Amino acid sequence: MLETQGIAMGQFRKTILAAAILVLAAMPIARPAAASTFDGQWNVQIASGNSACGNGATVSIDISQGQIASTNAAVSASGRVADAGSISVSLASGIKHATGFGHLSGASGSGTWRGPMCSGTWTAQRI
Repeated sequence: MLETQGIAMGQFRKTILAAAILVLAAMPIARPAAASTFDGQWNVQIASGNSACGNGATVSIDISQGQIASTNAAVSASGRVADAGSISVSLASGIKHATGFGHLSGASGSGTWRGPMCSGTWTAQRI
């Protein structure tokens, strides 16, 4: 009988060990946020269909860990890039300001922007 209990106890330990291995294998492995795939410097071309709003301005931004910052002291930039590439950004230069929304994919992106009296589109390319 003692020998039978030893076999049963050994089988029980093997079952517990196998279950623990399966649980560990099923756990996700920690990795950096996907938004970091958009990290780096980007040139953003701003366009408007309204000639009074100006057209063709280019702004450089830097993305680090999904956070947006300006690379130019004359333009303040802030915002965020989500894991899937959705982007929201605010730009300000003096009394002028605008907000933009869009999507980044790979080394390019596009979207729309709106200010108090103007609106338009933007495109971006990674530098």
